[in-house]
Amino acid sequence: RTIINISVPASIKKEVESEVRSGGYASVSEFFRAIIRERKENILLRDLEQSRLEFKVGKGIKLHSLKDLR
Repeated sequence: RTIINISVPASIKKEVESEVRSGGYASVSEFFRAIIRERKENILLRDLEQSRLEFKVGKGIKLHSLKDLR
């Protein structure tokens, strides 16, 4: 692991500490790791939705097997 230091306004610090105290997170670090994981999930969901839309309008290719990837 490595350490990253960030600067946040006092109001955000209080909000993060409140979230940790409420039992939602084991530590401030875990809070920020959870935010990063959530962001990655949201990006993946956005990409999946974009792919669904492309497939719906006929831009996608339906694969029937792994051989179709070649």
